[in-house]
Amino acid sequence: MAHTPLPDLVPIAGRNVLFVMAALPEYGPHLRARFAPLFTGIGPIEAAMQGALALAALAHAGRRADWVVCLGSAGSRTCPLGAVFQVKSVSWRDIDASPFGFAKGVTPLVDHPVDVPLHTPLPIASARLSTGGAVVSGDGYDAIDADMVDMETFALARVCARFDVPLIGLRGISDGPEPPTGLHTWTNLLGHLDEELARAVDLLPDALGRLAG
Repeated sequence: MAHTPLPDLVPIAGRNVLFVMAALPEYGPHLRARFAPLFTGIGPIEAAMQGALALAALAHAGRRADWVVCLGSAGSRTCPLGAVFQVKSVSWRDIDASPFGFAKGVTPLVDHPVDVPLHTPLPIASARLSTGGAVVSGDGYDAIDADMVDMETFALARVCARFDVPLIGLRGISDGPEPPTGLHTWTNLLGHLDEELARAVDLLPDALGRLAG
């Protein structure tokens, strides 16, 4: 079995923080100056697999993340482009066992609500997030009961719940109001979001310090 390297834990306010991101294009110079993240890859399967392997490797080594911070970009039809939000709650838009009597968004025979609440300790705006395996655009937002969409956070929320580690989600709005016309629709604002997400990360020491106190 391949060895899973230990991810970097960043000490903040006396706590060990694991930063998690999906993809290298979201990791610009401002974030690079602050931490080295665990990169999971894009999508809920990659996020669940890499997140679980990382937290298991830390546990096996006798180390522990006190907090996980998942951050990156998101789409939205209603939130302003370029703005950064805390994730107030996250849902999974791909799961639907309602023909068997389960609520849409709930994994059958698993105890979790449709909207999984996350910690929001930072003094910035918060919004509801929906995770799924497809890019949402245009009329696709009509079926989304959330303010933002991404591809990883719900999977990481389930992993963190399994390892009893609290999760903070930070998402910057990169796309959404107009149908995408290519990869640049996503990447155009990543440089700006790198700076804005770094500003949010700079608020963590005070916020986690208050929680520890």
